[in-house]
Amino acid sequence: MISSFGPGLWLADGGYVDVAGFKYPTRMCLIELGDGSLAVWSPVALTDALAKQVSELGKVRALIAPNHLHHLALSEWVTAFPEAELFGAPGLAAKRQDLSFDAVLGDIAPELWSNVMDQTLIPGNLITKEIVFFHHASQAVIFCDFLQQFPKGHFSGWRRLVAQADGMIGETPQVPRKFRLATTGRAAARAAISKVLEWPSQSLVVAHGAPMKQSAQAHLKAAFAWL
Repeated sequence: MISSFGPGLWLADGGYVDVAGFKYPTRMCLIELGDGSLAVWSPVALTDALAKQVSELGKVRALIAPNHLHHLALSEWVTAFPEAELFGAPGLAAKRQDLSFDAVLGDIAPELWSNVMDQTLIPGNLITKEIVFFHHASQAVIFCDFLQQFPKGHFSGWRRLVAQADGMIGETPQVPRKFRLATTGRAAARAAISKVLEWPSQSLVVAHGAPMKQSAQAHLKAAFAWL
């Protein structure tokens, strides 16, 4: 089900994906572009019902994979919306050679959405390089995996202990410990987060966790204080 999160920004939750036995909920964003068409951020598994809802909302012009881990549903979307341009984070084109990417994402927003969203690449991490977005109209910052939040009862057994130790479980989205430890290029990552903190953000959307409607600036400063 697609729900409005702010002017020109909609969210849609997908099913769960299994990563080494850990069940991750999925979420995508739909962003209205200047001509009324749509960019789809981190596409979730595509069902007939979701495809119908998306088509009713607008024409899909762009598919965005914000890091090289969020690619599982791309083939379905490319097939369903063949006219859409495909944008991937660094490293994804080499991983998914079965797909034809139109561009690799970086610090500069493509012309297609430069008047709608800003973006920055968070480098220096051994797990993945992630593109973070700022949606102008809704004043929302959009993170993929660098911020995560799971409720206490989401995991059980030894996975719950691992998730707690990793900092994945809490009241608000935090940077998991594995991503902190994998940040070897701290100066470059710090510069990227400084850019994120300069955006006049009010709300926060993450792929794995509850979105926040207010106090995004204060929360982001606290979440990245370790950096």
